[in-house]
Amino acid sequence: MVSFWRRYLHDFEIALESIRGNKLKSFLTALGIIFGVAAVISMLAIGSGAQREILEQMKQVGVNNILIKVVVQTEGEAQEEEGKSATKRYSPGLNARDIAAMRAALPTLRYIAPMVSYEGTLQSVYGRLSGSVVGTAPDYFALYHLSCTVGRLFSSYQATRGELVCVIGQEVRAKLFGQHAALGGRIKFAGLWFTVIGVLEDGGAAESDAAAELGPVASRVSIFVPLETLERRYLSRTRGKPQTEPQSWRGVSVVAPLDRVVVQVAETRYLEPTARVMERMLARLHAGVQDYAVIIPEKLLQQRQRTSSIFNWVLGAIAGISLLVGGIGIMNIMFASVMERIKEIGTRLAIGAKRADIVAQFLWEAILISVSGGVVGIGVGVALSALITQFAEIETIVSPLSVLISFGVSVGVGLIFGLAPARRAARRSPIESLRYE
Repeated sequence: MVSFWRRYLHDFEIALESIRGNKLKSFLTALGIIFGVAAVISMLAIGSGAQREILEQMKQVGVNNILIKVVVQTEGEAQEEEGKSATKRYSPGLNARDIAAMRAALPTLRYIAPMVSYEGTLQSVYGRLSGSVVGTAPDYFALYHLSCTVGRLFSSYQATRGELVCVIGQEVRAKLFGQHAALGGRIKFAGLWFTVIGVLEDGGAAESDAAAELGPVASRVSIFVPLETLERRYLSRTRGKPQTEPQSWRGVSVVAPLDRVVVQVAETRYLEPTARVMERMLARLHAGVQDYAVIIPEKLLQQRQRTSSIFNWVLGAIAGISLLVGGIGIMNIMFASVMERIKEIGTRLAIGAKRADIVAQFLWEAILISVSGGVVGIGVGVALSALITQFAEIETIVSPLSVLISFGVSVGVGLIFGLAPARRAARRSPIESLRYE
């Protein structure tokens, strides 16, 4: 047993010495493996980053949510729609009547958050910035798990009374109040002064594309006020105007009473049935005018996740081809090495080496080259992933599994593609090898 291991250790030493004696050739042979492993790790890192981003978007948008968005028709679309019907139809857009009807008719609802957002200038006695005012209900904060570090959220009582109060985020607090206390301070928007009653925890407002499209209308430079306050102060001045012609008051553009409504159902199994009931209810309330869209964000994001998974598989396959090419390169070089070292093979066979020793020698060379290339490739892949994150601003996640897979594949490539040249070397006759010129 000892002699067995000593024998193959000797084969390993011969293979190692051969690699040391041909450093440049060995390095060039390993390049294919290096780039292949680096490509696999970086591609899988990009895919993992994309997957995590989608999951974060799903968290931001919220689970068990249904989104109702305003669909603004252009003047031409409105005329075309009117031409299809003998009776002219009119809808005021999403409004408080829709909210009341949904609250009364849908027992599956947990939260319902109507929202409207106005862009403009926010001003305090200490500074000013371009931002927005978001009118919503107290359910908004519960739906998106928002809480205050200082002060409190506005209550249903304050919302019903239409009080001029607001809740702000950390960025608004820093830019409008600096080192001064924000609680109790006042912020001016479109001629009205709102009193700050609470400051949200950092990271409350979502900034992702998915959140902007499917979730809240707020940004980090938004202030939150009771919806009823905006209805009384702003919307009342434009009520009854056609939705196809946006109106403005004091620089505030108004298309419909509400921008969107986010509804959260109690359980996931209620999502689609509730959405269907909403569509029928809104069709009746809006006289058949399609000035709204009912969307299930989770379904859209799940579809996006499936698309991302397919894309990740494609990226992994492309990277895997690089490893395959590297393996073919190893095989070609090893075949060439066999032809260059025929006399060496003949000499070893003549002095007592077995064919298994020749196979082990060349197989060790292939494995050592591929393993070395795999180790270097892992380092290159990790560095490349970091560079992608740094300069391309694409989130990458290098997982231990991707490293393990890449390394395992590199070892397998050396073993598989090194076997054929090794066996060819071992099949040569010692006499023919020694006579070879």
